[in-house]
Formats: sequence, structure tokens, C-alpha cells
Amino acid sequence: MKNDKQDRREFLKTGLAGITAAAVLAKGVSGKDVYLDEIYSELEEITIAELQAKMRSGELTSRKITEMYIARIKALDPKLNSVLEINPDALAIADKMDKERKKGKVRSPLHGIPVLIKDNIDTADRMKTTAGSLALVDAPIPKRDAFIVKRMREAGAVLLGKTNLSEWANFRSTKSISGWSGRGGQCNNPYFLDQNPCGSSAGTGVAISANLAAVGIGTETNGSIICPSVRNGVVGIKPTLGLVSRSGIIPIAHTQDTAGPMARTVADAAAFLSVIAGSDKRDAITKQVKREDYSKYLDADGLKGARLGVLRSLVGRSEEAKKIMDSHFEALEKAGAVIVDVEIDRPETYSKDTLDVLLYEFKTDLNKYLQERGSKYKTLADLIRFNDEHKDREMPLFGQELFEQSEAKGELTDKEYLDALARIKKAARGDGIDKIINGEKLDAIFSPTTGRAWGFAAVAGYPSITVPAGFVEGMPAGVLFIGQPFTEGKLIKYAYAFEQKTKDRRKPEFVPKKPGSDQSS
Repeated sequence: MKNDKQDRREFLKTGLAGITAAAVLAKGVSGKDVYLDEIYSELEEITIAELQAKMRSGELTSRKITEMYIARIKALDPKLNSVLEINPDALAIADKMDKERKKGKVRSPLHGIPVLIKDNIDTADRMKTTAGSLALVDAPIPKRDAFIVKRMREAGAVLLGKTNLSEWANFRSTKSISGWSGRGGQCNNPYFLDQNPCGSSAGTGVAISANLAAVGIGTETNGSIICPSVRNGVVGIKPTLGLVSRSGIIPIAHTQDTAGPMARTVADAAAFLSVIAGSDKRDAITKQVKREDYSKYLDADGLKGARLGVLRSLVGRSEEAKKIMDSHFEALEKAGAVIVDVEIDRPETYSKDTLDVLLYEFKTDLNKYLQERGSKYKTLADLIRFNDEHKDREMPLFGQELFEQSEAKGELTDKEYLDALARIKKAARGDGIDKIINGEKLDAIFSPTTGRAWGFAAVAGYPSITVPAGFVEGMPAGVLFIGQPFTEGKLIKYAYAFEQKTKDRRKPEFVPKKPGSDQSS
């Protein structure tokens, strides 16, 4: 971190060392000069319930809260690059919600609450939906809101803006950089700006961690909610495949894609999940889903009597990581949980099979989306040509190997695809999560939040929740609760109880460089 005594002119030149490390001038909502550490610091770590209480009392309005978040975005996000655009209609939405509140109408716990959504989610408004690609910047406005956006509007949420992401949800190149898109550039981790924000939902994770909105939405095929959540020190819920509609979301693979909430607390994530989950006739996999208030599962004593399978082998090798995880195992036992050591085996062909399935489905699913969208670029082949023609802007750092490999694949009736899909589902479900949970009579699986753990849940289509769990080498760490299909309520109960016992979330301070690091990791 920069020395606190450094010259202010030099500090302004080099950027933020942290919103509390020094005084940096910016413009507030009123247009007056204020310091960055004064940019509505009352919003830092504030919860949905606390915002609602302030609106009920009249201390704040939705418009004022929205203005405050916009001011924080304008002041702080130039260093983070997490928000692609602010919704030009945000204040009008907030005004409408304030008028309804004055008349006694409050639609839901999200009434008047500003939220950010990832830029691969359709909005039929004045914002763009591009998946971070310049190819879709001039595409027609989507004909309708994504189903989850429709749900947010019905709940009274204020759509604050769209967040940056790994372009095409990190499915363009074998050498892609997390959080980089042709449209938005590189998104930066709020704890150390030179570090990897992780996952394709990087912008949402960074923005919510930095208190640029109350809650946000990410999407995941394999790790894109969970990884940026842990890396940016927030809570992330990757729902069961089929709990949350995918209609109106730019796809990768229909056997794994889902959207989910990212928040600073389990309670806020649960409140947001309650809004977006539900049956959508445009996504047949959701037909059995019924509305549910997941907030009812928030129980500080929820771990009492829970039987958890622990993936102890995924604890990092460093002594610091071992010490932290040992403290978490101890916290579980003190909270009344029963711990059983378990392990998940991965077949030799697992990695290749998972990639093959995604390559096959990406081509089919994306072509369908592009044709319905009415874009100038109607196929994956068109996008490949676009990227080649705009290499200087779209491919200055990495190529499009995955695009090309996907384009070379055949139809979803091919034996290669069907066999690979059968093998990975068997490995992740029957021989994986189901075998462990059923065999040991477990309620859930508990693990450090690592790729091997979240990968099994993603491939299986099963739910997982990551919760902040301290820091290793200065970077946020997390723990992951994994369950069987549609056990979100149970996982929320355990995650909330763990969160209340540990309280390991710590707000970021935007330090320019991680001590001892030579480059992003």
C-alpha cells in the first residue's frame, strides 16, 4: 500500500490506495467536491433490511439511495472497472417505487433496492446486452426482459446498471483473462487491484464487494458465480439447474447454465433468490418450481444436528490455509454439526468430457439466441469472422480457440456428445455427490471453495453456496456448502449459521498492488 504521507498530487496520479488511506477529491451527487472516503460511507456493508428500515422511517428514499450508489460508482469504479453502464432509467424507477411506498404499497423486500446485473442478461430498455463483446454493441434491443429481470421489476427492484464480465462468459479462448471483455476492458479485484477477480461474473462480484449496489446477479456454467464470489469476498448462490429461468440470458450450455445472486450477506442473497426463482413457460426445466421465501431458512443455530461431509483433502498446502480451515471445522463442531471426512473421485476422461459437452452445447445454444435476438451476427461462425476482422480490439490479449473448437463440433445427436454427457453426469451425480450424501446419510457437503468442489456441483446441476471465510495471503477465502437438487433452503440455513458464527467478511480497500506480487494471479 502507498505511504499515507505521500504527496496528494502523486496520489491522484497513481490512483486509489484505499478509500480510507488518503483523501482524494471527487464530485458528489450535489456537484460539490467531496473526498472519496466521504462518498456515502454509510452505504458500506449496509444490508437490504437496513435499507428498507431507512426507507420506512423516511430517513432515505429509493431515489436518494440510488443517487448515492451512482455517486459511489462514478467515484470508485474507474479503478475497478466493474460497471459497464448505469441505467439511464434508474432514477425514474426509484421515483416510481417511492410514490408507491407513500401510498402504502411495498412490493417485496427488494422494493426500491438498487441492484446490478451481469451484461449477458437481456433487458428491454435503454441498456445494452452484449456479453462484453463489441459484436453485440449495436445489436437490436432484446424484444423482452429476461425472465429474472421481469421478476426483479415486479418485485420493485431498481435496475441500477450492467456489470463487466469475462467476454462471452469466459468461453472464447483457452487462455482468456478473468474479468476482461472487449467492451469493458479489465475488471480489477477490489482487495488488490493487480489481482484476478475470477470467473465470468467478475464485475458483479467486484461491484457488490465494493458496495456499489445492494446486491447483484451473476451467471454460472462452471464456477462463474462461485469463483468471483470467493475471490471478491462475497456470498454467492449457484442454484439447482432449473430453479432459476435461463430465458433471455446469453447461453453457454443448457445442461449447466444458471443465474444466481451475489451479495455481502447470506440474508441478502436469500432475499434475492426468493425473487428470481420460479417457473417460466419459456424455460421448460423450471415448470415444477414454486415460489418460496428463502429468508425463512435463516437460523443462527441452523448447524445444530447437521451431518456434513468434509472434503478435507481440498484444503490448501500452506500452513495459513490449514490453520484457517481447521478453525472453520472447529466452528462447525461448536455449532453442533457432525463432521464426516469424505472424498470425490474424478475419472480420467472427466475434464475432456466436460469440455466436449460445453463445446457442443455452446454452438447450438448460442446460434439459437443470436437468431432470436435479430443481431447482424446470427451464428457462432459470424462471431468468429467478426473477431478476426477486429483483432486489434477483440483479441489483443488472447484468441478464440474455444469458439473455433465449438464451431467444428456436430449436432447434439452425435454419439461423442451423448456419451460424454452421460459419463460426466454419472461421475458428478451418481458416483459423486449423490453417492457421498446418500452413502454417509449426510445433509450436505462442506469444503474450502475451490474449483474441484464447485466443479462437481456445476456439472451435476446441483446447488452450492460460498460464504466468506477469512483470508489467505491477504486474499479472501471461502467455504462451500453443496447439496442435492432443490435443497437451497437447507444450504442457506447452514451457510447463514456459519456466517453468524464466523463473521469473516471484510470490506475491501482497493490497494493498488498485492505485496510480493509481480503480476496478476
